[in-house]
Amino acid sequence: MNDFDSKDFFTDPSFIPDPHPYFDHLRSECPVRFTGPRNVVAVTGFEECLAVLRDTATYSNINAATGPFPGMPFEPEGDDIGEQIERHRPEIPLNEHLVTMDPPQHTRVRRLLGGLFTPRRLAENEDFMWRLADRLIDTFHESGKVELLHQYAQPFALLTIADLLGVPEKDHAAFVAHLSTQTPGAMAEDGALGTNPLEFLDSKFSAYIEDRRKNPGKDVLSILAGSTYADGDTPEVVDLVRLATFLFGAGQDTTARLITAAFRLIAENPDLQKQLREDRSLIPQFVEEALRLEGPVKSDFRLTRKKTNLGGVEIPAGTTVMVSLPAGNRDPRRFTDPHEFRIDRENSREHIAFGRGVHSCPGGPLARVEARVTVERLLDRLGDIRISEEKHGPADDRHFAYEPTYILRGLTEIHLEFTPVSVTEGSAHVH
Repeated sequence: MNDFDSKDFFTDPSFIPDPHPYFDHLRSECPVRFTGPRNVVAVTGFEECLAVLRDTATYSNINAATGPFPGMPFEPEGDDIGEQIERHRPEIPLNEHLVTMDPPQHTRVRRLLGGLFTPRRLAENEDFMWRLADRLIDTFHESGKVELLHQYAQPFALLTIADLLGVPEKDHAAFVAHLSTQTPGAMAEDGALGTNPLEFLDSKFSAYIEDRRKNPGKDVLSILAGSTYADGDTPEVVDLVRLATFLFGAGQDTTARLITAAFRLIAENPDLQKQLREDRSLIPQFVEEALRLEGPVKSDFRLTRKKTNLGGVEIPAGTTVMVSLPAGNRDPRRFTDPHEFRIDRENSREHIAFGRGVHSCPGGPLARVEARVTVERLLDRLGDIRISEEKHGPADDRHFAYEPTYILRGLTEIHLEFTPVSVTEGSAHVH
């Protein structure tokens, strides 16, 4: 039997294939508890996760993207370290990005996103998604097999957000080449973070935004380049670049992981696949339940700004808090039989896969559309989708590998086999 309490969740590879037994163990003892050698507070209950996500006065986002690494550049002093956090903020990794900001700075910067993810923008971008889906499917359709992550999901998610943000088509191939292999939060042997995929994006988006300020168009980058703060001030180019690059870097990989998780469910469950084929109106609900069961963000982090009490547990100021979104999404107090996939689950959409509160994922609506379009178009063109037994073993002895990261949950690859469905010229989905 696993001795969970003696292991380090952040570096022990035994937690990678399936972290849920560990999360269940923690929740069964207390949905809020200190754990492991790093003395991190793990929050594994649904209501407790919500309480942290919604309380920006108590919980700072300064460490949201990194968790306990590399640690704070100061020793917490007293029961309120708000002033210390602000004084040392410039020394903390990724401090310049939206995900680590706290109100009022976060409120000021997030306002700049106002024109990026509107319903009209998403509708325009969806037209591109349908064409892109067919273009990518065409590259493997006749072979009757596909490695879905690298041949479809990653380029689809990358190029979708590239189109949304106005990246010129001539640069699309370079984006795929530079970013498809990057996994934020990958573990190194010493527990340090891997390479930063934002450097490539920074250089590209600096050039784009400089150009859009001189030659504005109708794309989203032009909207971003011309945006102002609530007080009318014009942001520095570097601030807009950071906003665009983080949206790009954070959004594309998580959506690719959502797509692969969804198709593992579809390929492993013929009855579910049959249901979705026969009634496409079930696809949005399928996506919500897939997000609840297999959301791609494994851990979100906060730093206690002041001494607090959560779920009856006293937490000192300066403590790293791990908000386990997938654990909250499998809390039996909120979801009946939480480890089961149920397409008719009435409260699936209550999941917290995209977080909650002021830091809820701004790209959530985009990810939902990407998943819906992908499921629908692959079901249109791939018949009898199944897991490759040659690559992953027979149904009673499957082998899947997951990325070695404590931040994201994602398959390293998923090989599918299928029967190609012939389509006539111009038969792309009408929507």
